[in-house]
Amino acid sequence: MASEAEAEVAAGPEVVLPIGAQKHDPAWKHCQMVRSAGRVRLKCVYCHKHFLGGGIHRFKEHLARRPGNACCCPKVPREVQETMLHSLDAVAAKKKRKQSLAEGIRRITHSAPAAAASASPPAPADAAEMESPIHMIPLNEVLDLGSVPLEETPPETREMKGSISKKRKKLAARQASTAPLAHQNQQPLQSTPAGLTQPFHQMVVAFDSAASQLRHFDQPGSNKEQVYMAIGRFLYDAGVSLEAVNSVYFQPMLEAVASAGGKPEAFSYHDFRGSILKKSLDEVTAQLEFYKGSWTRTGCTLLADEWTTDRGRTLINFSVYCPEGTMFLKSVDATDIVVSSDPLYELLKNVVEEVGEKNVVQVITNNSEIHAVAGKRLCETFPTLFWSQCSFQCIDGMLEDFSKVGAINEIICNAKVITGFIYNSAFAFNLMKRHLHGKDLLVPAETRAAMNFVTLKNMYNLKDSLEAMISSDEWIHYLLPKKPGGVEVTNLIGNLQFWSSCAAVVRITEPLVHLLKLVGSNKRPSMGYVYAGLYQAKAAIKKELVRKNDYMAYWDIIDWRWNKDAPRPLHLAGFFLNPLFFDGVRGGTSSEIFSGMLDCIERLVSDVKIQDKIQKELNVYRSEAAGDFRRQMAIRARRTLPPAEWWYTYGGACPNLTRLAVRILSQTCSAKGCDRRHISFEQIHDQRMNLFERQRMHHLTFVQYNLRLQHRQQHKTKAFDPVSVDNIDIVDDWVVDRSALISGQAEQSNWTEINQPVNNITSMGPSDDDEFESFIEGVDDKMIQGASRGTQEDDE
Repeated sequence: MASEAEAEVAAGPEVVLPIGAQKHDPAWKHCQMVRSAGRVRLKCVYCHKHFLGGGIHRFKEHLARRPGNACCCPKVPREVQETMLHSLDAVAAKKKRKQSLAEGIRRITHSAPAAAASASPPAPADAAEMESPIHMIPLNEVLDLGSVPLEETPPETREMKGSISKKRKKLAARQASTAPLAHQNQQPLQSTPAGLTQPFHQMVVAFDSAASQLRHFDQPGSNKEQVYMAIGRFLYDAGVSLEAVNSVYFQPMLEAVASAGGKPEAFSYHDFRGSILKKSLDEVTAQLEFYKGSWTRTGCTLLADEWTTDRGRTLINFSVYCPEGTMFLKSVDATDIVVSSDPLYELLKNVVEEVGEKNVVQVITNNSEIHAVAGKRLCETFPTLFWSQCSFQCIDGMLEDFSKVGAINEIICNAKVITGFIYNSAFAFNLMKRHLHGKDLLVPAETRAAMNFVTLKNMYNLKDSLEAMISSDEWIHYLLPKKPGGVEVTNLIGNLQFWSSCAAVVRITEPLVHLLKLVGSNKRPSMGYVYAGLYQAKAAIKKELVRKNDYMAYWDIIDWRWNKDAPRPLHLAGFFLNPLFFDGVRGGTSSEIFSGMLDCIERLVSDVKIQDKIQKELNVYRSEAAGDFRRQMAIRARRTLPPAEWWYTYGGACPNLTRLAVRILSQTCSAKGCDRRHISFEQIHDQRMNLFERQRMHHLTFVQYNLRLQHRQQHKTKAFDPVSVDNIDIVDDWVVDRSALISGQAEQSNWTEINQPVNNITSMGPSDDDEFESFIEGVDDKMIQGASRGTQEDDE
């Protein structure tokens, strides 16, 4: 069937069809309905495979990668695959429950008439002439498996169902008129036959416990629209951000409410401020205790995430990172602290003591001069830890400076003309969606600076579709005559020089964009990759621009932001100990790298005898002279296992070096936290609050932020709308029509005219695991040898 579908798809162009609002299966969010060669098909948005038959269930098996009726999708995101597997299991369980319920109903319908006939008195002789106002309908026709139990259904609901179910009425009337006389003349229900121990409606209620297990608004008879509207009215009235539906806890909340059945009793305002908050605090605290248990083994990094509120306050959110997870400690109002290095040093010192000096490997703060002075004093006070600048902030600053370079800035501005025009015209927007098969020109990015280059890459990848759009009859004959700005956009999209410049900018910046995502990852510690990543970025720039006078301007930006003169021994030792770069270490490294390794030994290991042992074990590691280092398994695992895990597995011959390597390679390089919106960080520092209320607010923010930290990876795969105000800090002016603002001739479009996104799930590019795999694939012998010698030698 698959080969036939592919042959027919090749026969003609595709036309994307709208998916009806009544299609609520989660798999509809990940496919398109297209018409090609006169037939309607389902098209996977990930691998673009077409399905002619089997319906949405077969397509769901395709996404779930469950072999059987459909092939497995090779590109489906892991989160989507798990959702589809859960949905398939739920459907199978629901079907089994229905079959069990139907079997029980059949047993009652067969046994109840016999019991009634044997226990009821004989009918009177004139029974055939009596007309009863009630006609008994068979039980399996009365019972509505998709509705609430009859006992709990309000009278008006039953009347409404009767008015809607015309077929059932006709069927009941037909059965009443043609049924045998013995059934037409049943006694009124008030006088229940003696042989029946329960009235008729109680026989139906006997199956209430089984029916209540079914999800109420997944049943055919329920009104999903009413459920959606009820949730919407709550969100709108309470002023809750619509971003709340992206929470990983939103769907579990709906399922919990549905599983309660009937009318679940609503908790009060005091419940959520009291007992429920206390239970949530206990749950979060228990999880964080689990994190603490690994600190002595892997060490940890103290993170000082500094930011400014809308009211101008400077707050610092202190968290502790370890490979098991990140734990939020507290938020401090540092408005009067960050102005001088002395109070900042005292604050950092107190937090280090709170976490435990022996556990902390490094402290990461902002990159300002005041922070550097305070960090230096901190290292003098605690001789067994390092102070480090935030690598995420450094790399983001590099991308921001790149975007201000004249040639690159011109390309970005031209691209913004295209997106600003399309995203401010309902007709152009819908036409773009049709030609891009539901995709967007703008995709999520980590920061505003990264957004510039991620969008340029995405637009370049969609170049052919954009060119087809401006060549379409709708664009030429309808849009161009009505919108003068469309001429400029048409010329830009059709300009080959614009696209070649876009490609060059992408090649220059892509290594840094990937490195930014890698550093911000919480899936795998990034220490051990940053030094090589910066070398890779410089090499890509040199390869693209060739001439030293051209590429040195970008190299200078990288060196200035990285503060090359400042020592970074952890990054150098991380490169040295990362088995991925072993060939470079074995062949000899630069003096800078080896000095960084020695600095870490002296600082992180206080016992001089163990220092000497580590020095000997270094030679064993570099020469592969003993242990499991030379095993073929160990050699293959250099590119597959995380570095710290590799040392755990194969470093048995060098136990002291292994312990040190694990502590270094288990650290992060970024102090960046997660989304802080709608958490009352500023409010907890309001001195007008009651003592108890201030404690409660501290605990509330503690629970909120730690829940987000625990699940921030899931938040990266979520619904994304570029024009939403929720994304304005990242998207910036990419969706603003500047020409219309200047001329004042903006089109009077209505937001209700634009098509709602077909796919609710939009991933922020490749997953973190994919980012590491992509980075590793780009590592070759030339890159390893060059990074081992040092980037300065590459310039000579």
